[in-house]
Amino acid sequence: QVHLVESGGGLVQVGGSLRLSCPASGAFYSINAMGWYRQRPGTRRDLVAEIIRDGSATNYADSVKGRFTISRDTAKNTVYLQKNSLKPEDTGVYYCYARARTGVGEYYYWGQGTQVTVSS
Repeated sequence: QVHLVESGGGLVQVGGSLRLSCPASGAFYSINAMGWYRQRPGTRRDLVAEIIRDGSATNYADSVKGRFTISRDTAKNTVYLQKNSLKPEDTGVYYCYARARTGVGEYYYWGQGTQVTVSS
């Protein structure tokens, strides 16, 4: 089992910045990818950014390229999302995920989510 707890969400004005954090804990052999999804009310959960293994590869949604930066501290099993130049459309619940290899295989695990609200 892998436990993820997001932090760093909140209310921010347009153009502001936030930094989300998500440490992973529990029993696992390795974490092969971590990332962030966003969900707005009444919509599906969409990928925002993800980082593979030690950061050798990253992937961003087109809407956040150039504004958001994902990073990972492998020693702490923690993923971060630096969000700059925030826009109202960045509002939503941000969920952290980890693709981890455990004793029974490789699975995706999710955090509980953290609310981000960008006000104009």
